[in-house]
Amino acid sequence: MTPKALMITSVCLAIAAAIGAGAYLVHLRDGRTDHAPAAALSGAVPVTAAKVRQHDVPIVLEGLGTVTPINTATIRTQVQGTLDSVDFVEGKQVKRGDVLAKIDPRVYEAQVDQAEAALARDEASLKNARTNLSRTQPLANRGFATQQLLDTQNSLVSQGEGTVALDKAALEAAQTQLSFTTITAPFDGVTGIRRIDPGNIVQPSDLNGLVVLTQLQPIAVIFTLPSADIPRVQQALVSGIVSVDVYDAKDQQKLDHGSLMLIDNQVDSSTGTVRLKASFPNAGRMLWPGNFVNVHLTVAVSHNALTVPLTAVLQGPSGAFAYVVGPNNVVSVRNVTAGQSREGQVLIEQGLAADETVVTAGQYRLNPGTTVDIVPDNEKDLVQNATTASAGMLP
Repeated sequence: MTPKALMITSVCLAIAAAIGAGAYLVHLRDGRTDHAPAAALSGAVPVTAAKVRQHDVPIVLEGLGTVTPINTATIRTQVQGTLDSVDFVEGKQVKRGDVLAKIDPRVYEAQVDQAEAALARDEASLKNARTNLSRTQPLANRGFATQQLLDTQNSLVSQGEGTVALDKAALEAAQTQLSFTTITAPFDGVTGIRRIDPGNIVQPSDLNGLVVLTQLQPIAVIFTLPSADIPRVQQALVSGIVSVDVYDAKDQQKLDHGSLMLIDNQVDSSTGTVRLKASFPNAGRMLWPGNFVNVHLTVAVSHNALTVPLTAVLQGPSGAFAYVVGPNNVVSVRNVTAGQSREGQVLIEQGLAADETVVTAGQYRLNPGTTVDIVPDNEKDLVQNATTASAGMLP
């Protein structure tokens, strides 16, 4: 090689070395890539981890339920007649005793008049019978009237009293029939869609009625739990710590907080479940009759309980276990007994202690004795939490 060619080659190598050194420095300054090479060089497996928390944990039983009104009624007429007016607004709140509709009262007013006239007539006859008896009694005592006449007068008075009592009952019945021409709300509630218009003939045999009235505040939810949970619920009822929260069908939005009313007196033998009924104030009208909801029934509070993220607990041949990070970031396997799991946390009944550190992601690359590098939350994307084979790719 000529000296000139040798010089050109040396210059190119120097430039290449400078470029490589610059790239390496830039690579080290990139916060996202600086951590991974260090872990790779040290042989540590990148993982995410969390501390074992110790706090009070509510013990919650969950079930599916249906919103059910405490009171609902199909408002029907009790007398036949022409519907004069409808005095409610569809879908609006009404109070007990509010007028809902009126029926033409003229026929029933006439019946009341007839009953009043009959009563007046028979009261006059009774008055006359009593007057005759008062005249006959002294004569009979003095021997101027026979005993038969006296007995007849007594019988006429008793007969008149019975007739007057019958007339009073007939008048009361006529007045009751007249009162049925004004239809009122039997309880506080919300009216539904009107089922008949004014001008139509209504009668008690109409199946659809005038409208359906439903009580929304308070409202009930009927839900089911496994029959094995009955003793825990009964014990909670005795201690007075039962509370019920109801969530939407997706189990995400809390709709209301209420209290347990009762446990049904029979278990459904076909499903092994028992029905329970809870009451809710429904102040915001978030609960609507017929809706399916998720019910969370709190039956106890576990004090100083231990919880870890749900992803920290794995299932193996010997049961549930977790990877515990020890000194020098070396992991060990710990068998655990897990309790209820909800809201991304699992209750640990045995196997862990407070403030221990457990691995929450990246476990598939771990074995007892593996050294790990705990990645902060803002770099958790560096942790591979599944093998390429489990993701549908070649290993």
